Amino acid sequence: MAAPAAKRRRAARPAEAVAAQLPVARVVVDLGLPHLDRPFDYLVPESMADDAVVGARVSVRFAGADHNGFIIERAAESDHTGKLARLRRVVSAEPVLTPEVARLARAVADRYAGTLADVLRLAIPQRHATTERKPSPEPLAPPAAPAPGAWADHVDGPALLASLAAGGTPRAVWNPGPAADWPDLIARMIAATLAGSRGALVVLPDGRDVARVEAALVALVGDGRHVALEADAGPARRYARWLAVRRGSVGAVVGTRAAAFAPVHRLGLVCIWDDGDDLHAEPRAPYPHAREVLLLRAHQTGAAAVVGGFARTAEAELLLSTGWARPLTPDRATVRKLAPLVRTTGDDRELARDEAARSARLPSLAWRAARDGLSRGPVLVQVPRAGYLPSVACGRCRSPARCRACAGPLRLGQADEPPQCRWCGSAYPHWRCAECGYAALRAMAVGVGRTAEELGRAFAGATVLMSRGEAVRSSVGSEPALVVATPGAEPLADGGYAAAVLLDGTALLTRPSLRAGEEALRRWLRAAALVRPGPDGGSIVVVAEPSAPAVQAFVRWDPAGFATRELDERAALHLPPAARVAEITGADADVDDLLAQARLPDAAEVLGPAPVDDGVRVVVRAPRASGTALAAALRAAAGVRSARRSGGSVRVRIDPVDLG
Repeated sequence: MAAPAAKRRRAARPAEAVAAQLPVARVVVDLGLPHLDRPFDYLVPESMADDAVVGARVSVRFAGADHNGFIIERAAESDHTGKLARLRRVVSAEPVLTPEVARLARAVADRYAGTLADVLRLAIPQRHATTERKPSPEPLAPPAAPAPGAWADHVDGPALLASLAAGGTPRAVWNPGPAADWPDLIARMIAATLAGSRGALVVLPDGRDVARVEAALVALVGDGRHVALEADAGPARRYARWLAVRRGSVGAVVGTRAAAFAPVHRLGLVCIWDDGDDLHAEPRAPYPHAREVLLLRAHQTGAAAVVGGFARTAEAELLLSTGWARPLTPDRATVRKLAPLVRTTGDDRELARDEAARSARLPSLAWRAARDGLSRGPVLVQVPRAGYLPSVACGRCRSPARCRACAGPLRLGQADEPPQCRWCGSAYPHWRCAECGYAALRAMAVGVGRTAEELGRAFAGATVLMSRGEAVRSSVGSEPALVVATPGAEPLADGGYAAAVLLDGTALLTRPSLRAGEEALRRWLRAAALVRPGPDGGSIVVVAEPSAPAVQAFVRWDPAGFATRELDERAALHLPPAARVAEITGADADVDDLLAQARLPDAAEVLGPAPVDDGVRVVVRAPRASGTALAAALRAAAGVRSARRSGGSVRVRIDPVDLG
């Protein structure tokens, strides 16, 4: 008797045949778990054989759920002894992950104790299907090799361009002189590399710098040979540009930190500008620095490498001291000729003339420099702090003003606004000091808004312009004006600034940071490069203690000497870049668990724990030669904890830029 139709079992559908050629696909699955940081083998169905190319995006089944991934290899057989699952589908046949970028991503993950999946999220942009279906333009013929231009003022500058055009691989640490047109100099390096039928990749701190280099490159070789890769372009436009690079339509990329992974064909040059800017440090795991990504890439591909900036970081100095790179600078006679006059407010002559010069925020020397500069053009006033009064205290007992809800610091956003907590936003229109009951506040730190207000009163009738994080000006005219700006937001002035006043230098130099002096000098030199050369009357006043090494280096325009001193001091203290450091942050028990699992190098030192806002922080320090072993040990320990699913998350940062 036949079974009822409802109980009849459907006949099993026969499994589709697998690909006849290279039936195994090795897939990097987007998991991000340290203990699963390796490729997994899948069978390629015959229907997907043509689309499942190396570099394609695919969907696979893993642990009962669908996950995306990338094919990094097709193989004839698998080392896995069990049964292999099949690819679910090919999301896109576009080979977006090139073998070169896959190797780079693996090296970056190993360098920073991270996972390959985390790095690939940074390296490969999100897919935009409509854009992917559109063809990219045909590539243009290589341009002619450019003339040296201002590279003629650099020792070995013309030789650098000639080497790039001839297919050479020079490595240089580049520090241009005062008033240098650095976007044009970078454009000439790119043009020389393109002339040799190779690709070029330049990484810059922000979109304003990208726009300046773009304009210089278009003026030199025309449009159509490069793309700009930056987040502000939007997903569709950015993906279209990225695809043009991957498909070989353009040979040059100019962009911000994520562009360091751009799949440039026949890469001949990598360059980073202003490598000390903290915008080059990725805020997402595994927290790579664009400079280190580019140096790894140059090592893997044999490309030329240039690390540039008006200031020189200790990391760049290390490249010189080890012989990996050579210095590229103008001769000292050119520097002395073009440097603006730099004066400090704390020298003996000025103290004799103005006894308050050591403590006044705008000493008479700075006031006179601004007044004289206004008679000849715009004057730049650099203020290191944003906001109005970012930090306030009791006007009587000087106790810091704190929020009653979360104990966060209070600030004033405007003169007529009540104090507000910087952490939770609570407002206190009727604030009184918790220590003495006094109701008045005093400034502990002055921001750009209050400074502009004070200068408007001090220079009645003068135009006062502001440029800051939320409202950055790209340029100002040549008319007299006081331009008050935060570091990095200084607009270009038509014809250059007649003078500059750099305020609150002591506050910059005394910050609790390993890089306080280096960062102060970097900000000052970048601002000074916007000032007219000395022969044209350009002058600068820096409000800081004149005996500080960074101030002395600034007065002499000597970033190289300061970097040598900084590297020597770091080496004596066993700090980066002379040593490798891992910062481990998390709950006390979780940090202890990670360290217990880690087989640290014998020479490693564990410093801490120290309390921080989200738990504790431990610093592990090791010699540079043990840096790879340190990262591997911490990555393996994270894998053990991930496999056991024990405890909470722990953040590991290798050589963080803000170690304070």
